[in-house]
Amino acid sequence: MSKRNKTVREAALEVIESVEKNQSYSNLLLHTVIEKNELPSKDIGLLTELTYGTIQRKMTLDFYLAPFIKGKLDGWVRQLLRLSLYQLVYLDRIPDRAVFYEAVEIAKKRGHKGISGLVNGVLRSVQRKGLPTLDSIKDPVERVAIETSHPYWLVKRWEEQFGLEKTKKMCETNLIAPNQTARVNTTKVSRDELLELLTDAGSDVRESPIVPEAVQSLRGNIAKTEAYGKGQCTIQDESSMLVSYALKLEKGMKVLDACAAPGGKTTHIAEKLSGTGDVHALDLHKHKVKLIDENASRLGLTNVHTAVLDSRKAGEKFEKESFDRILVDAPCSGLGVLRRKPDIKYAKKEADLQSLQKIQLDILSAVAPLLKKDGLLVYSTCTVDRNENEGTVTSFLSDHPEFELHPLDNLPDAVKPFIEGSQMQIFPQDFGGDGFFISCFRKKD
Repeated sequence: MSKRNKTVREAALEVIESVEKNQSYSNLLLHTVIEKNELPSKDIGLLTELTYGTIQRKMTLDFYLAPFIKGKLDGWVRQLLRLSLYQLVYLDRIPDRAVFYEAVEIAKKRGHKGISGLVNGVLRSVQRKGLPTLDSIKDPVERVAIETSHPYWLVKRWEEQFGLEKTKKMCETNLIAPNQTARVNTTKVSRDELLELLTDAGSDVRESPIVPEAVQSLRGNIAKTEAYGKGQCTIQDESSMLVSYALKLEKGMKVLDACAAPGGKTTHIAEKLSGTGDVHALDLHKHKVKLIDENASRLGLTNVHTAVLDSRKAGEKFEKESFDRILVDAPCSGLGVLRRKPDIKYAKKEADLQSLQKIQLDILSAVAPLLKKDGLLVYSTCTVDRNENEGTVTSFLSDHPEFELHPLDNLPDAVKPFIEGSQMQIFPQDFGGDGFFISCFRKKD
């Protein structure tokens, strides 16, 4: 794919097709396409919006297209119609004629005259007759599912756990791209200093009202700034930053981060220890451990030690009762990050949630003996599901009577309303962060 013969819409179509056909991750694929084509920044914004937007609203777009399509379509033709309709319905700044022209040109290039005529005909019919109304869907759960493009089983599951109103709000929030947030490396600069550095570099940034060492970016990519390169900050979601608070860290502590890649929480822990103590970070994959090392190196943190290891075998590497704190940010269904990874919601099946819970419990059980008495074990996930989260907590405590719940009493004031005793479920709509779950256990004396 060269930049001479691929338009932004062709590139978007290629990414969308690959996500659908090969179960590729949209964020990784998009990055590859951008690098490969050396796209200018104005095109990167549009490509990202077209790709994520079309994937994000796939079910709604299919509902709108259904009355205008007769018979079976090739996969790429359906994707082209979705991509084109997304622009017509959701993007005001692109003129309709440009959408029609590009769609027909792509259809001509990829298919034959009949295909380009069909694409043109469907889009013209939609323009002429208007979109079908969602009010025709009588089942309220199905209407939320189609309106917000979330699988029916997921909306039904959330509705049973949290009620329809909260579920609808969550699904609507999942359609909105999140702001980029960054964590100040407090071992190098203060938040005020970082804000000044980023502002001088042309970024539009502000203090986070949620986490004292966080900043929010309204415009510009912080990861491309000199401050980022010098290790004065790192990209991390505000919800994810709360985990280090839950650990109640003190200088000189020895901490295990059992599922650590790409190292956002590992490095936050290391920063909170102010260069003292030790943070041992494990991950199953060598290339992911390399990311942790690169992050720690960029941030100038010398108290991080990494190892390629399945955390279920951590007992083979570490002595019993050798850690003051342990973090298990467990492999999970990822239902809290659907704004960043919209393809997840279509790929997941309800059965996946059960198999993940077993892995989570195996990891918690494997690291539990490594914690000192009176030490704290924090369990977190970036998902929103009662069975997966609270179910895991209940099962762990049932199997491990030597542990008890410990209150989340060290978190920033802004998130205290979301805490229920020793657990906290953050929804995407709460403050614009990822959906996230945090729970804390204490090992009895």
